Amino acid sequence: MVEKKSTIQLIITRQDSPDSPPYEEKFEIPYRPNLNVISCLMEIQRNPVTAEGKKTTPVAWESNCLEEVCGACSMVINGKPQQSCTALVDKLEQPIRLQPMKTFPVVRDLVIDRSRMFDALKKVKAWIPIDGTYDLGPGPRMPESKRQWAYELSKCMTCGVCLEACPNVNANSNFIGPAPLSQVRLFNAHPTGAMNKAERLEAIMGEGGLANCGNSQNCVQACPKGIPLTTSIAALNRETTVQMFRNFFGSDY
Repeated sequence: MVEKKSTIQLIITRQDSPDSPPYEEKFEIPYRPNLNVISCLMEIQRNPVTAEGKKTTPVAWESNCLEEVCGACSMVINGKPQQSCTALVDKLEQPIRLQPMKTFPVVRDLVIDRSRMFDALKKVKAWIPIDGTYDLGPGPRMPESKRQWAYELSKCMTCGVCLEACPNVNANSNFIGPAPLSQVRLFNAHPTGAMNKAERLEAIMGEGGLANCGNSQNCVQACPKGIPLTTSIAALNRETTVQMFRNFFGSDY
């Protein structure tokens, strides 16, 4: 437990536009118990004055659900990528340093563009296709043993924390990252989604796919939902090997 103080000190990395250089500003706000980082940013938004007494623009950041479900408020807090809605001030060392996740382009201040991750989800077809809105009756049932681990994978909120923690996801690499890979396993496990299993596996067998994983295992440690990402990657290694033989010998292999 961090010792409580009468004020909360924050050092925030800011950037006025995608092309402008980053800079730091220090803020100091009154301490209240049980504050999270979002509450601190809201306080600064109400009174955008630096610790030196200089008026400035309100800090830009993203948030939505405020209960670690949407993933929008991801940022680097004291060097660790995490959700700012569940980052409690009482458990953080001061001054609290807030930075945008460097894996993604900065839009402004702590707001980032996560298109890289969403484009990867499109690449692997991370959804269950349907051929119409008419009533098709009850679909095939998923075995309970499979449903239990599939539910764990479905907790992904596309927050981008695992991509930020992964050393293989950077500006010099086109690796799609752990989250989209895990979604491949999730949707291939679905009885209807399995119809596109080969298509998804072939998508991750190409450039920027599974072979780019360096097995650092940072992703599974950083994931705020505790998703077994490395287990999914290991399972996909086996499945892509089988798919490779299917492609070589024919679909009946």
